Amino acid sequence: MRYYSSDAEKGFFLNGEHLKIKGVSRHNDFAGVGAALQNKHHRKDMKLIEEIGANGIRLAHYQHADFFYSLADSNGMIVWAEIPFVGSDQSGYRDSEDFRKNARQQLQELIRQNYNHPSILFWGIYNEIGMKTDSVLTNIIKDIHQLANQEDQTRQTVAATFITRSGDPLNKIPEMLAWNQYYGWYYGKPDKLGDFLDKMHKEQPDYKIGVSEYGAGGSVEHHEEKIRRPFPFYHVWHPEEFQTTVHEGNWKAINDRPFVWGSFIWNMFDFGSYFRREGDAIGMNDKGMVTYDRKTKKDVFYFYKANWSESPVIWITNSRFTIREKNKIDVKVYSNLDNIELFVNGESAGVQTGEYATLVWKNILLEKGNNRLKAVGQKNGETFSHSVVWMYEKNVAISFVVTFLRWLIKPFIVLLIGLSICIIWLLVKKRTVKWRKYLLIIALVLMILILIAITVAQIFGSRFGVNLFEYSLI
Repeated sequence: MRYYSSDAEKGFFLNGEHLKIKGVSRHNDFAGVGAALQNKHHRKDMKLIEEIGANGIRLAHYQHADFFYSLADSNGMIVWAEIPFVGSDQSGYRDSEDFRKNARQQLQELIRQNYNHPSILFWGIYNEIGMKTDSVLTNIIKDIHQLANQEDQTRQTVAATFITRSGDPLNKIPEMLAWNQYYGWYYGKPDKLGDFLDKMHKEQPDYKIGVSEYGAGGSVEHHEEKIRRPFPFYHVWHPEEFQTTVHEGNWKAINDRPFVWGSFIWNMFDFGSYFRREGDAIGMNDKGMVTYDRKTKKDVFYFYKANWSESPVIWITNSRFTIREKNKIDVKVYSNLDNIELFVNGESAGVQTGEYATLVWKNILLEKGNNRLKAVGQKNGETFSHSVVWMYEKNVAISFVVTFLRWLIKPFIVLLIGLSICIIWLLVKKRTVKWRKYLLIIALVLMILILIAITVAQIFGSRFGVNLFEYSLI
C-alpha cells in the first residue's frame, strides 16, 4: 500500500514523509537488440539504476514491458509511466477522429494493464507538446486528462513540458508538471537552471514544479584539460569532462530548491536516435550516464552515486584520460567518504573537503612519464581507494597538433579551398597574368594540402572530434 501527495511549496510526500524524487529517464533500448529486450536486459538496467541510488524512473516516451514495471515494484521505485504523445520542434499531432481515438485507447490500456503496479504513481499524458498552442490541442489534452481521472482516481497526471509562457493553458491541465530544460548544454550556464525554476515558481506559485529532463552529451573517448563548451549538434566533440560540469551545476540547482518535487536525468543510458550526428557514434544520443552496451559507467554516474547512494564511493574522474596534455592539472574526485586524501606518485597532496561529494585538488604537477594517483577515504572505520595511471610526455608540438586537429582543421580546409578558388578564378579570367606559372604551382600546392588535411582529419577524426562529412540534420 502506498499513498502520496505533493505541495507547490514543500514538494513531494510518500506515505506521509517528505521525499525528493531523485530520478532517471530510461528508454527501452539496448545495444544489439534495439527495443526487443529480454528479461536479462531489464534486470541489468534495474541493477544499474538501483546502484546509482535513484528512487524514481521516468519510462519514456511510451509503454514499457510489464516485466520492468514488476522490477520497479520489487525495488521500491517511483515510476512515471506515459503514452507516446510526443512533440518537439513539430506540433506533435495531426488532429483527426482516429488520432483522438488512438490517444484515448493507449492511455486507457496503459492504466488498465498496469493499475496494480504500486511503483507507478503518475500517468504521463504528453511530452514537449505545444510549441504553438491552439484550442484543438488543448481540448485533446483535457480529454485524455479527464480519461485518466475516470480510469484511476488514486494517481495524478503529469506532463513533461518545455513551454515557458506564463499561464499557458496546456501547463494548467496536468496535476503535476515538470520541465525539460538543458541549461549548460543547448543554452545558458548549468547553474542558471536554478534561476529558471525560481522564475516559474514566482510566476505560477500554484504549480507543482519538477524537472523531467536535464543533462548533456558525453563521450568516454573524448577528453580535454581545458573545459570548453562543445557544440551539441554541429560538432562530434563531446568531452566527458563537460558532461560532468553540466550535471554538477544542474543538480545543485535542483537539490537546493525544496519546492522542486522531483527530477529525472536525461538519460540513464545512451540510446539510438537516427537523426543524431554528434559525439563518438552516428545515430546515437550520448546523454546517458552509462554507455549503450551498459559496459562503461561514465564519470557522471559516479557523481550521482556519490550524492545519492549510501554505498561507499570514491572515484577519480578523467580516469580514461590516460595521456595528459599538460603537466599542471586539477584532479577531481567524487566521493561520499570521510578524510579523503590524494597521493601523487606516493606523495600526499593533502586532504580535501568539498560540496556535493565533489573534491578538487588544484595545480597538481605531473612528472614526465607515468604518474600514479591514488585517492583514499574512510567510512565506518573501513578504508576505500581508487587509483589511476596517467602519462605525461612534454612535447609542445603534440599539444599544438591536438588543438589544431580538434578545433582548427575545418576552418583551415575552408581557407585553403577559398584560396584555391581565387587563384583558379585569376587563371581563368585573367589569361595574361604575369605570374601565371607561379599561380599554377601555388594552386597545385593548395590542392595537395587540402587532400592531406582531409586524409588526416578522416584518419584521426574520432580521436579529436573531427568529422568532415557528417552533420546533424537539425
